[in-house]
Amino acid sequence: MLHITPWERAVLEQLARGVPTRDIALHIGMDEPSIESCLRTLFERMGVSTKNEAVTAATRRGLVAA
Repeated sequence: MLHITPWERAVLEQLARGVPTRDIALHIGMDEPSIESCLRTLFERMGVSTKNEAVTAATRRGLVAA
């Protein structure tokens, strides 16, 4: 089972809603490079390489709502 932090979950939830990375950064109060770094780390841990794959994998694992 993949364990993610509340912050990572918030990033994934915004990504699943189709929010651009820039806007995710503004919403969460971080800079865009930090969000991109978070996504790269999540992609590696989830075994995916794109945002769409990450959203699909997160939905399947119950990490974000469908």
